[in-house]
Amino acid sequence: MHASSSMPTGAYTLPAEIQEFCEVARRIVRDELMPLEQEWLSSPHHAYGMRELPAVRRVFQPEVAARLEKVARDTGLFYLMVPEAHGGLGLPMLAQVAILEQLYYSPITLPLANVANILYECKGDQVERFLTPVIEGTKVTAFAQTEPNAGSDPGGMMQTRAVRKGNGWVLNGTKMWISNANECDFLMVQAVTDPELRQRGGITMFLVDRQNPGLRVEVPGIRTWLSEEAKQHVVHFDDVYVPDEDVLGEVGKGFTLGQRWLTIHDRLLRGPYALGKMQRSLDMSVDWAKQRVTFGKPLSERQAIQWKLVDMHIDIQALRSMTYEMAARADTGEDVRAEAALVKLCASEWGARCVDHAIQVHGAMGESLDLPLTLFYRILRHTQIGGGASEIQRILIARKLLKG
Repeated sequence: MHASSSMPTGAYTLPAEIQEFCEVARRIVRDELMPLEQEWLSSPHHAYGMRELPAVRRVFQPEVAARLEKVARDTGLFYLMVPEAHGGLGLPMLAQVAILEQLYYSPITLPLANVANILYECKGDQVERFLTPVIEGTKVTAFAQTEPNAGSDPGGMMQTRAVRKGNGWVLNGTKMWISNANECDFLMVQAVTDPELRQRGGITMFLVDRQNPGLRVEVPGIRTWLSEEAKQHVVHFDDVYVPDEDVLGEVGKGFTLGQRWLTIHDRLLRGPYALGKMQRSLDMSVDWAKQRVTFGKPLSERQAIQWKLVDMHIDIQALRSMTYEMAARADTGEDVRAEAALVKLCASEWGARCVDHAIQVHGAMGESLDLPLTLFYRILRHTQIGGGASEIQRILIARKLLKG
């Protein structure tokens, strides 16, 4: 592992306290995660869409999973993304992005309190019933927006309806491509409460227990190339009753909450998610090019290989600068929806391109499942679709450019 390869240098440096956290994260990756990678890569039990803590518990023996969780909690990284008011580190987005980049250097997911930012809208006893258990890792949630005929245009085409009944609502409809739906404890579900207003005040977010009568998750799920286990699901709501106290936020404001979740979790945080994998791919490629000899010379002396390494380096440097800037702007309270779309677009497209170069540099070894490269590629190629396709990100960016 190249200890300093992914830290900004020169005129711009991260604050000392953030660099200290980054160093802790790098040490954990080097000492705790990388030695376990062969077991992780050969296991059929990790899957895209699984939360970090359940994933390590599925793959490793209990004592190993417990050790990783203890390391995360003892160092404070378990609460990396949790606000101080809820017992977390209270770190700004810039710090979170820099630290996550280090952790994503390995395909193994260090256990973290992966809390949807909109869940902090919980009020009253919702905090005890929903928010706190998710923070502590005793409950897992899923985000349910996408539908069979409402993927890229959920606001205009969402069909799942919530109709008033007594002191609550009755939900009917179908959601699709819902990650982790079969293993979550509750879902954050968007449903239309006013068909006329729709995304302008007519969509509401509900907290729905997975065991709620009428809620059915299709199993085994939708099989994809992302993992051996299917973790994307179709979820049916047939007269599912949800009381008023399980509305998240305000009635009619659910679409806004969904966009807030997408902006941070499925767009801005794609930056560090890709950067860790891209940096690992470059480091592996540099090492391989130096040691692999063909026709009497190491690959590192061949211009065709050198240029691929340079192209990878350019993508990483550009994406890192962009991601860190957008995170810093988010910390100021700026509306960064278009900027997050830009990060997501570049992270997904440049990330897949970077790992593709790495696979090519490695030749036949690049296709080996003993290396993390093919897993990195599948995941990053997926991010050109999941969380809003690249074409949708371009629409969002163009909309801001042409505004006014």
